[in-house]
Amino acid sequence: MAVTRLKRKDRRNKTFAKLDVKNLKLATNIELGSRSRQSTTDQLAKNNAVLLKLTAKA
Repeated sequence: MAVTRLKRKDRRNKTFAKLDVKNLKLATNIELGSRSRQSTTDQLAKNNAVLLKLTAKA
């Protein structure tokens, strides 16, 4: 049985699906008590603090 080449659209979908899986793996939530503890000085923590202040005012 001959191997068929993927059409351009299918090749593109394949690579994008691979990238989506990679991004999802990288974007997992940090669990409490894990070794990779979230820093209090990083941008995410600062953004969360601002959001908390804004929701407290509302």
